[in-house]
Amino acid sequence: MRKYLIVGPSWVGDMVMAQSLFKLLKARHPDAIIDVIAPGWSTPILERMPEVRNSITLKTGHGEFKFTDRWTLGKSLRCEKYTHSITLPRSWKSALVPFAAQIPHRTGFHGEQRFILLNDRRKLDKSVLNQTVKRFTYLGLDRSEILTSEHIHYPQLEVKHEHWPQLAEKFSLQVNQKAIAMMPGAEYGPAKQWPLDYFHQLAEQLEHKGYQVWIIGGPKDKAAGEVISNKLNNTYNLCGKTSLSDAVDLLAQAEQVVSNDSGLMHVAAAVGTRVHGIYGSSSPEFTPPLTDNKVIHTLNLECSPCFKRQCPLGHLKCLTEIRIDSVLSRIVN
Repeated sequence: MRKYLIVGPSWVGDMVMAQSLFKLLKARHPDAIIDVIAPGWSTPILERMPEVRNSITLKTGHGEFKFTDRWTLGKSLRCEKYTHSITLPRSWKSALVPFAAQIPHRTGFHGEQRFILLNDRRKLDKSVLNQTVKRFTYLGLDRSEILTSEHIHYPQLEVKHEHWPQLAEKFSLQVNQKAIAMMPGAEYGPAKQWPLDYFHQLAEQLEHKGYQVWIIGGPKDKAAGEVISNKLNNTYNLCGKTSLSDAVDLLAQAEQVVSNDSGLMHVAAAVGTRVHGIYGSSSPEFTPPLTDNKVIHTLNLECSPCFKRQCPLGHLKCLTEIRIDSVLSRIVN
């Protein structure tokens, strides 16, 4: 029996996409055990993945090295006798725990001189592995295999539909009215964020068409939610009020979502809700919502995708020229 320790990524969207790897491993080895090392915030997401047995919290902040903490965690896991590890991040520090855990088969990409830490090092051919989900899934294949579309399993997070009445009561939502969710945040930077005024105008028009609008995001998105919901009667700013687990179930309840290229967009895709993905500096070719139920809004300007946090030209045309009426027409038709 195979027993895997996966070193997971540090972003919400990437963690959702990592489920494609977990699904591949379980499809090939149905009795395999999969444990995932991940930041504490990701536990609610991993709990919605039936392929994962345990979420193991690495108590370090994003980017922190903390050699002793990583080594101590690895030593504590030796008793688990994992047979395989797959390290998804490409940093040296991320490969330390499986090495300390004395896992015999340790897979990951080349990078940061990880020659001793990994003994199954793979070349990252970006021309072939041109999407995050492809990179993750490829590490679950044997070295001699070539990745094909058949290896890609779309993420499917478990939804607790029985929570909906409680959530509706908790946040004073309309139980019998169709809803559109909006996710205006993008942790990466403003070059991925559709203007807040556009979200506001879209929410206003959706209200006129009989929808309630839910704005979902983290505490950092509270101010953005206030701008969008300002002076609207049936638009609810839930930013910073919901847990990640709440967000999973609310997004499953929404009829459609309108989102920047963000982690919550990938959550929405993984619960089957129709996704309207808005792309500015990033590309739907690299991080698409992994669902067939999607509409991509992007302009493919000469200057995009630039993958910058801030617009290097200072005009953000890749976002400001995505018109409100074009998004609205794809929602209501």
